[in-house]
Amino acid sequence: MSAPDSADPITALRNLGPAFAESCAKAGITTATQLRDLGTDAAYERLLQHGTRPHFIGYYVIEMALQGRPWNDCQGAEKDALRARFDAIKARVAAARPQKDKDRDVLGAILDQIGVIEKPR
Repeated sequence: MSAPDSADPITALRNLGPAFAESCAKAGITTATQLRDLGTDAAYERLLQHGTRPHFIGYYVIEMALQGRPWNDCQGAEKDALRARFDAIKARVAAARPQKDKDRDVLGAILDQIGVIEKPR
């Protein structure tokens, strides 16, 4: 992973702050140019592969940022189309996860249901 380019920070893109830039860095995306070159779908897939939890708003915020639009500008048919792309990415990443990780998720859900896992405060 290369060091972030201070002349091309991810945070220079509209809607994207330091927390998002940190998530990107964990996924090897360290500049706004890299994010633009990858595009929304490939960048989001990489984020999910590196531990970011899937969230539709986070996905379309990237799309709006890359278009230079306000994060909440996405509506109607455009939002529906983005939702379909998001769902496909999420399914693809989930399908590619090792079985042991999927089993761990199931076990964690069961333990949570029966009250073994303490909820964070």
